[in-house]
Amino acid sequence: MPLTIVNPMNETAAQAMAPPPRLKTLAGKSIGLLDISKGGGSFFLDRLEKILRERYAVAQVTRARKPTFTKNAPDQVIEQLRTLDVVVEALAD
Repeated sequence: MPLTIVNPMNETAAQAMAPPPRLKTLAGKSIGLLDISKGGGSFFLDRLEKILRERYAVAQVTRARKPTFTKNAPDQVIEQLRTLDVVVEALAD
């Protein structure tokens, strides 16, 4: 029987892109905080939300959570965050 070897690597060539422009200020902006469901992420985001509100005068903080860190965020989570000015994703352990 022939042996088939499969390469698990993504063979798509990465294209260099310029990063998006930085915001001049966070004051009055809408910020999304995405918890990926790893331990400790919610503690980090709780503190970050407090700092964003107190020090940077953000207008709105929207919290979202992935059901599991092992998979991409579902479409409904992405849609919830799509219209915001900034999204911060919490990676924690």
